[in-house]
Amino acid sequence: MSYLEYNVARVPAGPGKLLALNWGLVLLITAVACIGFMVLYSVAGGNWRWAEPQMQRFVLGLGLMFAVAMVPIWFWRNVSPAIYGVTLLLLVAVELIGATGGGAQRWIELGFMRLQPSELMKVALVLMLAAYYDWLPANRVSRPQWVIVPILLILLPTALVLKQPDLGTAILLLAGGGAVMFLAGVHWAYFATVIGAAVGLVTLVIKSRGTAWQLIKDYQFRRIDTFLDPDSDPLGAGYHITQSKIALGSGGWTGKGFMQGTQARLNFLPEKHTDFIFTTLAEEFGLIGGMSLLALYLLIIAFCVVSALRMKDRFASLVTLGIAVAFFLFFAVNMSMVMGMAPVVGVPLPLVSYGGSAMLVLMLAFGIVQSAHVHRPRAQGEGQLFRR
Repeated sequence: MSYLEYNVARVPAGPGKLLALNWGLVLLITAVACIGFMVLYSVAGGNWRWAEPQMQRFVLGLGLMFAVAMVPIWFWRNVSPAIYGVTLLLLVAVELIGATGGGAQRWIELGFMRLQPSELMKVALVLMLAAYYDWLPANRVSRPQWVIVPILLILLPTALVLKQPDLGTAILLLAGGGAVMFLAGVHWAYFATVIGAAVGLVTLVIKSRGTAWQLIKDYQFRRIDTFLDPDSDPLGAGYHITQSKIALGSGGWTGKGFMQGTQARLNFLPEKHTDFIFTTLAEEFGLIGGMSLLALYLLIIAFCVVSALRMKDRFASLVTLGIAVAFFLFFAVNMSMVMGMAPVVGVPLPLVSYGGSAMLVLMLAFGIVQSAHVHRPRAQGEGQLFRR
């Protein structure tokens, strides 16, 4: 029996696909989203103005995840170049006709919602790189001429995102793309070279400050200053991170209680429903609440990794691991940011922060993970319920 025949013979058909979903992953995702609804209700002072739209988006996203999961994983492999190309064009469109907010031009106005193509690119890039390495023979993975292609695939959207400007998403694209390359088997020497180049670039960025060829915006330099010494300007550039640390520390072990967070309710905490929502959670539910959310995140990653290790298809395995790494980067960067361990770069907390594009794109990504799980080849005796 060929691999394709084996695959078709072992994949559940019809309604059986719903039962074949990774329901543990679905429950974990729902649990995290419910925590988000609760915190959004709290930071609004007992008002549904943020929680209700977020619930609607999650229900829509859940339907999207199920729909994507029903589509065979080979379809997503075949359309990966098209998804990447369209998303790249959307990033170009942002530069030309994008809507502006908060000093940045990152969105396309669709009327019923604002689409942020840079969020979609986080998934499109993983899909494209996974498809590329699925096509590329293993003995060519580390050859220089074949390494250049994924580097260009990563740098093109990163450059467009940096122009918006959106340093946080640009960093996530670089890190996520590099992770897929590493998982595909690219030699470690390339990564050592990139790390050395990154150190040189950081040095160049610092030296460019105040010159005619300054490489990043003044507010981004202020974020770096704040990261290194937030107390140098506690009422100015350091205000956000200072208030964030006060809220985190005041939560203690068990927190002040639901809807009792003074920093958030009295509006001392900035962006309390988006980038700094983890601080609100930690203030109200303490270290135990924060660690509980972290545990749910780690369980989601564990479910993805276990599923990927059971897959015999290179594309399915790479895309599942790539999405798991991207998801880890999302919450790791956000939590590090609000705790003062990393510069404030505007990365939302996945499934918890208020926002439409981020929520729907993440549910799309988990739909692809579910598609890989549902349509993976099954060993003899596995999934007997679905045999015809």
